[in-house]
Amino acid sequence: MEGPDLPLGQGHYDANYGNFQTELYELVRREAYGEDIGQNSWLTTDEQDRFIAWLDLSPGKSLLDVACGAGGPALRIASRSGCSLAVQRGLSQLAAFRVADAARPLPFPDASFDAITCVDAINHLPDRPSVVAEWSRLLKPGGRVLFTDPITVTGPLTNAEIALRGSAGYYLFVPREYDEDIMAQCGLRLVVSENVTRNMAEIAERRKAARASRASSLRKIEGDQAYEQQQEFLAVAARTAREGRLSRFVYVAEKPR
Repeated sequence: MEGPDLPLGQGHYDANYGNFQTELYELVRREAYGEDIGQNSWLTTDEQDRFIAWLDLSPGKSLLDVACGAGGPALRIASRSGCSLAVQRGLSQLAAFRVADAARPLPFPDASFDAITCVDAINHLPDRPSVVAEWSRLLKPGGRVLFTDPITVTGPLTNAEIALRGSAGYYLFVPREYDEDIMAQCGLRLVVSENVTRNMAEIAERRKAARASRASSLRKIEGDQAYEQQQEFLAVAARTAREGRLSRFVYVAEKPR
C-alpha cells in the first residue's frame, strides 16, 4: 500500500519520528551515522564527545538539551558525563523530559543549569535574540551554552536551493557572525566558534545513499512524493555544504561569573 504524499515539512518529520523505532529507519541511521544513538540531525558520536568536553560536564551538574528530538543524544550525554539531564536505559535518576515551546520563555527558574545545548535546531526558532537571552537567564554564572547552526549562509545560493533546504519546516537562514553578535548582545562570552560543515555534508550524503538502497520499502511508507522530496533535500544539503555555500558552525559561549 502506498503511503500518503504529504508536504515535505509534515512528511519529513512524520516519517522519521513516526517510524523512528522501526528496524528499517534504525538501519538507515546506523548506515548514515556509523553509530545510532537516536539522532535525527547531523550529529555523530565522535562530534558529541568533543561537545561534552567543551561543556565540562560531571556528576552533580545539570544540562538542559533544547529541542532534543527523540532524546537519544541527551541520554548518551547523561550516561557518559553523569550530569542530570525517561525512564529508560537505567537513567531515570539522571534524565527527565519536558514538553515546552522552545521559542518562548521556558518553565525553569533563573540560573537553573550548568550547561545548555541545542544541536541543529536553533534555525527552527524564529526570534533568536529572545531565545539566546532566555538561555543566558537559565545559565548559572560560569555556565556554558553550546549550539550548532546548520544553515549559516557562506556563499551564493539559488532560490531553488533555499526553497529545498528550507522545505522541511520553519528555517531561519543567517549570515556568518550573526550568531556571535547575538551572543555578545546577550552578555555571553564566546569560547568556541568552529566550522563543522564537513559532518553535515558527509551525513547528508550517507543518509541519502542509505535511503536509496531501501527505496522500495521507504516509498511504501512515505509515498513517492515525500520520498523524492526528502532525497532532494539531502542532495541539496550535501552539495551546498561540500561547496561551502551553506555551512554549519558550532558555538560555545560562557556566562560571566
